[in-house]
Amino acid sequence: MSAEEKAQLINGVSQLLLDVLHKPLESTFVVIEEVPTENWGWGGLPALEYRKLKASKQA
Repeated sequence: MSAEEKAQLINGVSQLLLDVLHKPLESTFVVIEEVPTENWGWGGLPALEYRKLKASKQA
């Protein structure tokens, strides 16, 4: 994720919290934690295996 994408994400999340929960921008903290793909899973599988399985089913 690029620095520009992170800035857009921070702005969007902050604005959503302001719009929905009326939480002031100055009291909203956004933390982006990028987790390496090999450190997470989905659907009972490591993420890369899950993506391969999904891709093969869509082909």
